Amino acid sequence: MKLKEISKDIYDLDAWLDEGLGAEGTPEREKNREKAWEEYNAQILLEARKNAHLTQAELAKRIGADKGYISRVERGLTVPTVATLYKIASAMGLTVELRPI
Repeated sequence: MKLKEISKDIYDLDAWLDEGLGAEGTPEREKNREKAWEEYNAQILLEARKNAHLTQAELAKRIGADKGYISRVERGLTVPTVATLYKIASAMGLTVELRPI
């Protein structure tokens, strides 16, 4: 993808995003938005595990899973169910809060 220059040092970022992620409102753009949220949440879980001073193996043992599962979650390859997310949070001494936006 190449940025389209509108004028000297001014670029059309919307066109660039549409080209790379799909136009707003399209299934392709929504799929990319969901993937971005999955990766964002995976990063949060990775950082939380590190802050809890747990290895992947230790966390996996606490929730009754294997190390590979934790690795896949932290890389955004697997999205845990809500029940498993609660288990993961609890195993790290955290809670999950649902509140109105």
